[in-house]
Amino acid sequence: MGNDGGSIPDRRDLVRNKPKAEQADKANQTKARWFYCALSKRKLQEPVVSCALGKLYNKDAIIEYLLDKSAYGDGEEICGHIRSLKDVKTLTLAPNPAPASSDASADSTDRPQFVCPLTLKEMNGVQPFIYISTCGCVFSQAGFKTVTAAGSPKEKDSTPPKGEEKGDSSLNLCPQCAKKYADDDIIQLNPSPEEEQALRFALERKRLLEPSKKKSKKRKNDASPEESEPPTKKPALPGPSLNPAIAGASRAVVNELAKEEAKRKANMSAAVKSLYGDGTKRKETFMTMGTFTRYA
Repeated sequence: MGNDGGSIPDRRDLVRNKPKAEQADKANQTKARWFYCALSKRKLQEPVVSCALGKLYNKDAIIEYLLDKSAYGDGEEICGHIRSLKDVKTLTLAPNPAPASSDASADSTDRPQFVCPLTLKEMNGVQPFIYISTCGCVFSQAGFKTVTAAGSPKEKDSTPPKGEEKGDSSLNLCPQCAKKYADDDIIQLNPSPEEEQALRFALERKRLLEPSKKKSKKRKNDASPEESEPPTKKPALPGPSLNPAIAGASRAVVNELAKEEAKRKANMSAAVKSLYGDGTKRKETFMTMGTFTRYA
């Protein structure tokens, strides 16, 4: 290790330190969430839909997933909460009016496709965006708050017009399509993990409160009155009748057996008769106590 003209190794050469964990590029992650479908990883193309968790999908990818759950390997992890097309909302997106860059070196995928219709801010992940679940209109969060705070159309009349309920007076109107919405109908697009967890909890709570679907039984309204009455019990059938000839023969047999038994007892000796007894209970002695004796 020395005196040979070579180099002397130090601690860096002999001891290997634990490598640092690789950190994902946040810029690429943001671009993937706002420019590409969360399920198919293809570029967003209209019609674009969003779920209750604020993720962006191509509608054709959602249809493929609903038809075949194994079409995408991680489909259950990404959109397992989507049961049908009723669980997603088609978004009304405003296309980006800015002209494409003339620079040949610029990547066309870096240009946002959609903007906020109120402020014309690009939907590139820098500004938070929201959508209204009742109508599907998409706005930047800052522009939406500015418009609603400045006096967005809101029904403030104490007496609602005919055909509307009193509860509708507390609903706001969408600044783009003038459809009614409640405060709970505003969903943020691509929220943070903490906000996504809150949205998932609200979704599960909403589904637990849904009434269970029970199959309704069809009533037979066209049934006749006779069919509606309960069936009457049938009278019990009489027992099988005996043939008189057979009954007479059986009685004759019984009488013959009784006569033979009487003759047998008449021919018995006194000793044999004492074994059978006369049917009365005899007084037991210490020799017969607890023993079995047959009485005729």
